Amino acid sequence: MEHPGFFDRAGPFALGLVAETVGAELGANADPSAEILDVRPLDDAAAGHLSFVDNPKYLTALEKTTAAACIVAPKFVRKLPSGTAALTMREPYRGFASAIALFYPESLRSKTAGPAEDATGAVGVHPSAVLETNVTVEPGAIVGPEVHVGKGSTIAAGAVVGYRVHIGRDSYVGPNASVTHALIGNNVVIHAGVAIGQDGFGFAMGREGHMKVPQIGRVVIQDDVEIGANSTVDRGALRDTIIGEGTKIDNLVQIGHNVIVGRHCIIVSQTGISGSSELGDFVALGGQVGVVGHLKIGAGAQIAGSSNVRGDVPAGARWGGTPAKPVRLWFRELTLLRQLAERKDVKIDQGEGGDGE
Repeated sequence: MEHPGFFDRAGPFALGLVAETVGAELGANADPSAEILDVRPLDDAAAGHLSFVDNPKYLTALEKTTAAACIVAPKFVRKLPSGTAALTMREPYRGFASAIALFYPESLRSKTAGPAEDATGAVGVHPSAVLETNVTVEPGAIVGPEVHVGKGSTIAAGAVVGYRVHIGRDSYVGPNASVTHALIGNNVVIHAGVAIGQDGFGFAMGREGHMKVPQIGRVVIQDDVEIGANSTVDRGALRDTIIGEGTKIDNLVQIGHNVIVGRHCIIVSQTGISGSSELGDFVALGGQVGVVGHLKIGAGAQIAGSSNVRGDVPAGARWGGTPAKPVRLWFRELTLLRQLAERKDVKIDQGEGGDGE
């Protein structure tokens, strides 16, 4: 059965109304009466869909899109395919935020467990929830509307399982964990205090203030994943945040919106992965690694602890340092720096209050 989604879509809306709502100028050849059905990413958009581009990294996707219309800055209009109408404005990201709010008017507030009066029984299971056999819901847990929990799973005390969340068989949601806007597989372990499915950090920054961008994607956690205590996995903005089969995540890890983590990855404590980055299968990230957004780390790559990844990493590579680089180069840099620092003939101006000899 196809999942019905977490947010109801409004519309369709005429292209002219969309342009007026977001504050964009319609291109000369655009049909203001054309129906727009939904908002989609560039590579997933088709007839009847609206998309946007604000980052030069996605110009190749812009040139190939089949979207009916696209919100773009004036400098990118010439990159649009002939069949895609232009909605031109200075700040396309802010415009797209307004478009999402038009099509998904409830999306600025997360869907959690519903009003208390809709719950029944001491354990707070909503009457529309479906629990298979041998499911344990401990005291103080909340299981919201239209939730589905598979056979043999446990929802521990104080946990919240939100609206329309699906949890597979023999899975465990720990004490005080929060799971919303998510599809969870079989044999998944979610430890205490984990937060899954909250808003991604999406804001269109501007001189008038920072405009919140609605996050209408989901979190998909595949089978045999384990997520350590107090870690967080944000839901996607338009597409899904995905944690691949067999991946093991330590405590206090942050995974941003639209991130794709491959199968059987290892992510150690206090690591942060920024939005829209992708990890291949069997990637290992040491403790306190930082990964900036929109990067790709190839399958089997290993990143040393406390490193900062600022560029794509090839498959099978071993990198470390800040900024991260191949370990041989990193060790060579450290050795040369130590040798330079130990040289007596090198004078270092340490400024006021220094400890120089």
